[in-house]
Amino acid sequence: MLGRTVGRHYRKREPGAGPVVRNCYEWMEALISAIIILVVAFTFFFRVVNVSGPSMLPTLESGDRVLISMLLHEPQAGDVVVITRTQGLDQPIIKRVIATEGQTVDIDTENGVVFVDGEPLDESAYIENGITTQPCDYTFPLTVPEGHVFVLGDNRAVSNDSRSRDVGMVDERYIMGKAEWILFPFQRFGSIT
Repeated sequence: MLGRTVGRHYRKREPGAGPVVRNCYEWMEALISAIIILVVAFTFFFRVVNVSGPSMLPTLESGDRVLISMLLHEPQAGDVVVITRTQGLDQPIIKRVIATEGQTVDIDTENGVVFVDGEPLDESAYIENGITTQPCDYTFPLTVPEGHVFVLGDNRAVSNDSRSRDVGMVDERYIMGKAEWILFPFQRFGSIT
C-alpha cells in the first residue's frame, strides 16, 4: 500500500492571481482602452454641440444636441455646418450651406426662391416658410469667393445668415464640421438631412 495514494489529489497552488482577479484586470484594461479611444475621437474627429435659437427650424430645434463630424470635410451644398466665427459674430452658429466657391447666388424675396447658378433650389425637404422680405445687407446676385461658402438658416424669417454683414460669406477655415446626427432629445434622434 505504500505506492498508492488514497483520497484526494493535492495540487500545488501556483503563485499569482486567480481567474476572477484576471478577469477584472482584463475588463479594466478594455474599459480604459475604450475611454482613451472615445477621448481621442471626441477631441479630433467628433464633437457634440448644443443648438441655440430657432434659426434652423424645422430641421433643428433649440436645445437639440448634435453630433458633428470634424473629419477632413469639404463643405457641399445642403450640408448643415457649425461655424466657429464669422465677420461680425464671435459665437458659433449652425447653418445650411447653400453655395460654395465660384457659385452665384440669387434670392427672389417676393416668391421665396433661392437660385444657385441660375437654377432654383428645391428646398421643400427642410423649409417650411420661404425667404421673407427681411432686409439684406447685400445686393443679389452674388458670386461666392474662393475658400468661402454662402449659408442660410432653414427658418429664413429669423435667421442671421449670409444675407447679413454680421455673417457674410463664411471662410471655410471657420467651419468646425458637418452636423450629422441629433443625439438628444431621444425622440428626435436621427440623421440630419
